[in-house]
Amino acid sequence: MSEEVGKIIQQADAQMQKSISHLETELIKIRAGKATPQMLDGILVEYYGNPTPISQVANINIVDARTISIQPWEKNMLAPIERAIMAANIGITPQNDGVIIKLFLPPLTEDRRKEFVKKVMAEGEFAKVSVRNIRRDKIEAFKKLQKEGLSEDVVKDAENRIQGMTDKKMTEIDHHCSMKEKELMTV
Repeated sequence: MSEEVGKIIQQADAQMQKSISHLETELIKIRAGKATPQMLDGILVEYYGNPTPISQVANINIVDARTISIQPWEKNMLAPIERAIMAANIGITPQNDGVIIKLFLPPLTEDRRKEFVKKVMAEGEFAKVSVRNIRRDKIEAFKKLQKEGLSEDVVKDAENRIQGMTDKKMTEIDHHCSMKEKELMTV
């Protein structure tokens, strides 16, 4: 039985870590006035009938702090890439010169920075809810094991371990969000 408890705790840790990794990925996509290729992660282009990430159909380069250039490997991919960027609604209008697509990031205004901070906090809250749901599910699994004959002390100890893990992940989420907020608010 305690083998099962250990397995549940390991699953909880792995699932909570996935929530943190997802948060980190989402925070990278929120731009802080600096151009990064990760801003285009998750944007899919229609490539011969298949949705394909932009990075698999073009070279993505950072020209300067606020300019991204996208050079498709095939010239006929210019229009689909441009459409995909527009459809992704990342707040940047692509400039197509017939050879490459350039994305010029506008300087961030104070209001825009505050909007991005709200978005960061929303992503952080989403990650926290995910971690709390994992905790709830694992505690329910422990209670089910208790009904099957696991001792109450073992269950309480396992619940405390899950709660400690949850608290650590919450602190980690808060740290990620505050670092991103600091990055966004720095002019």
